[in-house]
Amino acid sequence: MSSPDPQVRAARNLTAPSSENEPENKPENEPENEPENKAENKSVRSRSRSRGPVVAVTGAATGVGELLTARLAASEEIKQVIAIDERRGEVSEATWHILDVRDPAIAEKLRGADVVVHLALDLDLETDPAARTAYNVRGTQTVLTAAAAVGVHRVVLCTSAMVYGALPDNDVPLAEDAELRATAEATGVGDLLEIERLGRRAPRAHPGLQVTVVRPTILVGGTDTALTRYFESPRLLVVAGSRPTWQFCHVDDLVTALEYAALEKIDGEFAVGCDGWLEQAEVEELSGVRRMELPSAVALGAAARLHRIGLTPSPAGDLAYTMHPWVVSVSRLHDAGWRPGWTNEEVLAALLEEVEGRHTVAGRRLGRKDATAAGAAGATVALLGTAALVRRARKARRRF
Repeated sequence: MSSPDPQVRAARNLTAPSSENEPENKPENEPENEPENKAENKSVRSRSRSRGPVVAVTGAATGVGELLTARLAASEEIKQVIAIDERRGEVSEATWHILDVRDPAIAEKLRGADVVVHLALDLDLETDPAARTAYNVRGTQTVLTAAAAVGVHRVVLCTSAMVYGALPDNDVPLAEDAELRATAEATGVGDLLEIERLGRRAPRAHPGLQVTVVRPTILVGGTDTALTRYFESPRLLVVAGSRPTWQFCHVDDLVTALEYAALEKIDGEFAVGCDGWLEQAEVEELSGVRRMELPSAVALGAAARLHRIGLTPSPAGDLAYTMHPWVVSVSRLHDAGWRPGWTNEEVLAALLEEVEGRHTVAGRRLGRKDATAAGAAGATVALLGTAALVRRARKARRRF
């Protein structure tokens, strides 16, 4: 959190009691001084906050939204925090409004805000895809329209660096202004692409409204995604001939980057994550988890079939993000003075600690009993290679 600016420090000096008015030999910590000092400190904080923006946060009761709400509420650079969610959160310093972000009544709740940080997104692997898209897209549409209607001048959207796409010919790292080449084949990516499209259109439809887009890399810290579940597997699946690269973003760093955006220290579109990246061999060495390599046709074909019949929540498109590079430069935040508090190595260690004891194969969570019975590599082969192995067995029987 930033220290008070020179004007705030000057205000403290002006409001401090003059020594010539104090009784001689008065004890420094005498009890009757406490109310005066408290009132003085409150006055200084009030003056500081009166100059800051009013920031509204959607999705404020959980996850990144809760962390950002708490941070902004504690900041002297923020005048007021308006918290919006379908239930009340724990940050008592915020002004709470309980409603669905798709409700047009949200416009009145945003009145008086300078900036809106929209974090009410559903990217849960287990959510019905059609329901997830309806919530994410309609919610973003409603927030953008409502914000413009009541005079909010900036909306901050949070998507993902996944929108760049994971492709074998990607530059390493990608520039932040690189073309968005992702498709809708991976979990939630279609929603994120549509959210970005809405963000680009909004300033044209609503002159005076500015939109900032924040794209975190692989998010770690209380998150559950296809990419974090990859590290819950007994073996790290590597598709033969692929070139995986790993760039993480701890939620703490995302929160500070969102704070930068809320305070308008940075605008436009930018990525957030650790500096640099890890190659697959480095990940395996640091994690101590061995790889299991499968041919591309087996891995992708079986993943598609298993998802289609409902055995796994992750579509085959999620595998691309474990196969091809999609690391990105974070130079725009650096230029604005921001620095990550975590390294890729530290975030990986935190992720491994977080997922310890979980058993996931091909994106499907298994109970401890199931995982033990199936065996480590055996479980992975059973789920990923089922269709291919059955076909081979049938061909073999026909020969006899």
